[in-house]
Amino acid sequence: MMKRLRLILILLVPMVALAQQATVGGTIIDEKTGRPLPQVSVSAGRVSVVTNDDGAFLLKLGDTPKSVTVSHLGYKTRKVNLEPGKTEQLKIKLQPTVIQLREIVVRTGNPREVVEIAIRKIPDNYSRKPELLKAFYRETAMKRKHFIYVAEGVEDMYKTSYTRGIGRDRVAIVKGRRLLSQKQGDTLGLKVMGGPVLPVQLDVVKNEEILLNQEELNAYSYSWGVPEYINDRQQLVVLMEPKYPKEWALYHGKLYIDNERLAFTRIELSLDMSDKDKATRTMLVRKPMGVRFKPRELSCVIDYRFADGVTRISYLRNIFRFNCDWKKRFFSTSFTATCEMAVTDHESDDVKPIVSRNSFDSRDAYYDKVEYFMDPEYWRNYNIIEPSESLDKAIRKLVSTYQRN
Repeated sequence: MMKRLRLILILLVPMVALAQQATVGGTIIDEKTGRPLPQVSVSAGRVSVVTNDDGAFLLKLGDTPKSVTVSHLGYKTRKVNLEPGKTEQLKIKLQPTVIQLREIVVRTGNPREVVEIAIRKIPDNYSRKPELLKAFYRETAMKRKHFIYVAEGVEDMYKTSYTRGIGRDRVAIVKGRRLLSQKQGDTLGLKVMGGPVLPVQLDVVKNEEILLNQEELNAYSYSWGVPEYINDRQQLVVLMEPKYPKEWALYHGKLYIDNERLAFTRIELSLDMSDKDKATRTMLVRKPMGVRFKPRELSCVIDYRFADGVTRISYLRNIFRFNCDWKKRFFSTSFTATCEMAVTDHESDDVKPIVSRNSFDSRDAYYDKVEYFMDPEYWRNYNIIEPSESLDKAIRKLVSTYQRN
């Protein structure tokens, strides 16, 4: 459960292999400001990707689609028609959604009651049969402002019906690689405990132990936030704040609930840092003797996408920020760990469970399960989250350093 998650970074981004025949790529920007938009969903049928921090995306398909659909929180969903031979270096502008004042008061009453109604409707809104999700996963670690670790992977994620818990849900690594800084000064290593399994553990809607159970819900106060739009559908926004302390750290939460279907479409959580000891117990598994760990942030975003009459998890991003210093040293060093997952495809017909011996264990570190990589065509036909410009430079630098050694 989230309150027991350990150590830095958790972010899922699996993927599916294709016989590459067509690509669609470009940049998504804000129509008014021109700034690139990260974490935008770009889809063609069942296949989808998200933009990186630079707003860039690359979608790999079997055939050139007639159009792609682009959607993002707070923006109007846009269907972009494609011309043959002009499917790359696209520049797509999204228009911010304007919420009229009269639309703000969409519901009255207790926001917690709406949350509980949405919980009761989970069996109606989410899959009632097993599914196999294809996803791309990436985890990174930064010391101050430079990358010291990058790991990526393609994975299969088997999920049972949402009427059941996560006990039989499994993740299997299809393909993976890692890069680690060779600098001796960067050897305070970060390992993510169970990173690729986080899309199972952090599926808040399915794993009720995290948040959506009576014991946890009773620990929070609720209020209405300003409504938003996702995929041109109005979302009720419920804000959650810790009401009284528990033996573990609580969260500051923001729940987006579809106004018509009453389905959870986005959940944002940020660990309460008011008690550093509790926050440390949530974030940290272990550390070297003599190192002091100072938590700064643990935040998580989980997106759900409605398609084919079913709402399913589509994207997850975790950010861990903390400082470490050695006793008797005056200055501390800042670290940031990030995990990201994007579901790229799914199968719902006659899917088979992932057997335990082939699954990734939540007690394992992804770092220990994949090998060093150098092949620039490693992902070739897989849909992935494109590296941002800064990450791409970091990867080239780490490869260059490795080759010199």
